[in-house]
Parts: sequence; C-alpha cells; structure tokens
Amino acid sequence: MRDLGRIDPEEDCDISRFMLIALEEATQAMLEGEVPTGAVLVQEGEVLARDHNRKEQLQDPTAHAEILVMRAAAETLCSWRLDHCELYVTMEPCPMCAGAMVQARLRRLIFGVRNPKAGAVVSLYRMLDDERLNHQVPWVEGVMAKECTAILKDFFSQLRNQNP
Repeated sequence: MRDLGRIDPEEDCDISRFMLIALEEATQAMLEGEVPTGAVLVQEGEVLARDHNRKEQLQDPTAHAEILVMRAAAETLCSWRLDHCELYVTMEPCPMCAGAMVQARLRRLIFGVRNPKAGAVVSLYRMLDDERLNHQVPWVEGVMAKECTAILKDFFSQLRNQNP
C-alpha cells in the first residue's frame, strides 16, 4: 500500500513547505554535531511537532528525529494513535522508526532520500508495506531529494575532514 512518489499537484505546495521545515531541523542537527536528519509531524495541515536527531546530545539510541516527533505529537494529542498524521523526514527511516510508524498507524510518510545503510521503507527492508503487520503506511519518496542529499554529503564530508 505504497504511494510510489505520486503527489497530487494540489498538495505539492504544502509538501514542499513541510519538507523545508524538516530541512531546517536537519540543518540544526548538523550544527549540533548530529547526523542531519529532520522530521515534522503534521495533522490536517498543522505542525504538531518538529525535531531533529539528538542521539549524541541525549546519549539515547532512540533519539531519532522521527521518534522524537511521534512522542511529542502523541503527548499533544493524548493518544498513541497518529492515524490522521503525516510524517515528513529528510532521510528514509531505519527499522526502529519504521516499526514505530506502523505501531502509531501513521496516515502517510513523506521522505527525501533513501538510506542505503539502514533504510526500512525501500532500501533494505519494506516494513511499511509488509502485509503481515497490523497496519501498512503509504509513503512518498524523493521530495526535495537534492536538498536532503546535499546536507548529508556536507555533514559527512566535514566529518571526514575533521578525522582524516
């Protein structure tokens, strides 16, 4: 039950607006020395939560951008069910985050670039499409991919230059 990147032209403006917010969060992560992944959780056009990776800052292996925004939104809504929400994230989610999206029953995931080392939507695993699970999450990939790729390349290039 995937979306395969098809976007209704009427939605295009909102999708770009929310992905820009996720990119702002990714930029903040990079400034803090975190892998630059940003996420925004939206319900009916309203931002419920926005954040970025904080694993280093919090010394918490679960402090991925996606987990942080789902936690914040669940607290705001007083419900773990996020079935009316869409998640925008700059990079394809890992297995932990994809599993949490299935559990939260997200309405849809929109992401920028694939994650060839840990992606659980299409790169390594297809968790969101797995019909053996209790819920499938439709997804769209490639939104603002050029910008999402650029920030990741910049971060890892700087990291390599610091640690030759």
